[in-house]
Amino acid sequence: MTNHMNMKNLPESERPYEKFIHSGPSSLTDAELVAVIIKSGTSGRTAMEVARDLLTYRHQNLLNLYEYSFDELCSFKGIGRVKAIQLKCIAELSVRIARTQRGYHIQMSTPATVAEYYMEQMRHRKEEALWAAFFDAKCNFLGDSEISVGSVNYAYVSPRDVFRKALECNAVFLILLHNHPSGDPTPSEDDRHVTRRIISCGELLGVELADHIIIGDNCYFSFKQEHII
Repeated sequence: MTNHMNMKNLPESERPYEKFIHSGPSSLTDAELVAVIIKSGTSGRTAMEVARDLLTYRHQNLLNLYEYSFDELCSFKGIGRVKAIQLKCIAELSVRIARTQRGYHIQMSTPATVAEYYMEQMRHRKEEALWAAFFDAKCNFLGDSEISVGSVNYAYVSPRDVFRKALECNAVFLILLHNHPSGDPTPSEDDRHVTRRIISCGELLGVELADHIIIGDNCYFSFKQEHII
């Protein structure tokens, strides 16, 4: 029978559970936090060793959990389908918690503020995705919605879907955002066409397109900032 290594095989001083009880979660290293999630290792390898493997490559930090695909996680020795699902869910939760903490403090004050809020969520995506963020008359954030997901270089835009969401939350302003997987946020002619189309529809419905922001790799393009809107 395979002898699976787990936390109980480690000295007490190295057990993340005991460390958590004595000193709290902030005392745990990144690898220890991951080890708590995956719980057990595999034949001849502890959960801590598996966790360190996950953090060793690519960015050499927790961002790996967000960037590794499901299949890539499953390729690690000691990570099966269930653990891979758990890790991807934890990574997604961390993104959503961070967004929730910041989200309702965001105002439509500058394009940089809005771009910063969405940057980490959107710049790592491998396909184009279109989001809309909604604001009231005082420019307070009302929420957002992913409108569509496309391919590497295309996201379908339906004005009906954009404005249905805007009207549901009684938005007065909206901001479109989409990413360029290439990392270059320079707008294409299609991007410009979509912007003009949404502006026209918004004028009819009384919901103003305040900006269209394209997210690149740690950079962005704002139609408002460039005086195109």
